[in-house]
Amino acid sequence: MMPHRWNENRLTAKLGIDYPVIQGPLGGLSSQRLTAAVSNFGGLGSFGAHGLAPEAIKDVIGEIRSLTSKPFAMNLWVSMEDEGARTSDENAFNRSLAPLAVHLAALGAPRPTYKPYSPIRFEDQARVLLDANVPVFSFIVGIPPSEILEECRTKGIVTISAATTPDEAAALQEAGVDVIVASGFEAGGHRGSFLRSAEDSLTGTLSLIPQIVDIVDVPVIAAGGIGDARGVVAALALGAEGVQMGTVFLACEESGASLLHRQALRGKKAGHTALTKGFTGRLARAIHNRLMEELNQEGTAVLPYPLQRRLVRNLAIPAEAAGRSDLLPLWAGQSANLSTCTDVSAFLTQLVEEVSEIAEPIIRWNAARHEKQILK
Repeated sequence: MMPHRWNENRLTAKLGIDYPVIQGPLGGLSSQRLTAAVSNFGGLGSFGAHGLAPEAIKDVIGEIRSLTSKPFAMNLWVSMEDEGARTSDENAFNRSLAPLAVHLAALGAPRPTYKPYSPIRFEDQARVLLDANVPVFSFIVGIPPSEILEECRTKGIVTISAATTPDEAAALQEAGVDVIVASGFEAGGHRGSFLRSAEDSLTGTLSLIPQIVDIVDVPVIAAGGIGDARGVVAALALGAEGVQMGTVFLACEESGASLLHRQALRGKKAGHTALTKGFTGRLARAIHNRLMEELNQEGTAVLPYPLQRRLVRNLAIPAEAAGRSDLLPLWAGQSANLSTCTDVSAFLTQLVEEVSEIAEPIIRWNAARHEKQILK
């Protein structure tokens, strides 16, 4: 029987949620409050925990569970470091520090000193998620070892992973991942590419969704540049069964983004975003500003991920204290100008109402198409 409501499909059934709206994990800008707010409304709240030590992740899970009894996702990165991270030396550190040093001095901030790299292992982080039996385990930048995915299946933990190309989607389905996010290059933050370089995997959301939908059997979530009801309906029309929205939630009061960051997302300059490796060592999208322009200059030394991320944080903290948004990594997608959210519940209420008004005919058409494919 064909569904007659846009929010009732395989994805919502699998995740145990009311609406197929997934909050992007947001990396270091996640907050337990935001995760719980989205889940309590009936979507899927997510928390990006890849930068946290295992014990800290355990505490985060406990706090989220104290705020919501609904399903939520914990997100990790399978690939935690780039080639050269373990062999990078003090000379490399000083070369990459050079373009930041003038700003640190102007802000009266101390000059950071070199410290050897101390890695965090994905497997150790994943063990915490498995032991805590989280409802949803999402990940990017690779495919976890088969034994981790098998343990998720055994425990009933739903797995979600991002694909930036159709080939990545096929590889994820073959590995047994439950749900695939089709992540277009319009998305804010880091690219999750893992089969080819991120620079060689820049497919737009509009092109990527139908290509992935056509080659996988699992539910597909659309991500990248979706900022309002129009984007949600477009994604559903292309065959996605849900959407992942990140930048719009960053602008909400409940997010972990700073006041400066939230103000920037609501400002006129938010429409100008660009890709850079300068903020972390991995390709990511943010609002174009002075810091990005300087770090994107040809010949600027950039440390391997995550060393560059840790280095830039030494500038971000005093820059934020001084109100200097031009010296901050301001993560944002290409639809940042659509970010009007200040309160999660109010935003989602309006989103659901608007999507409901225009989505039902599209959902019925998609369901009929899907049934025809099955009959073939």
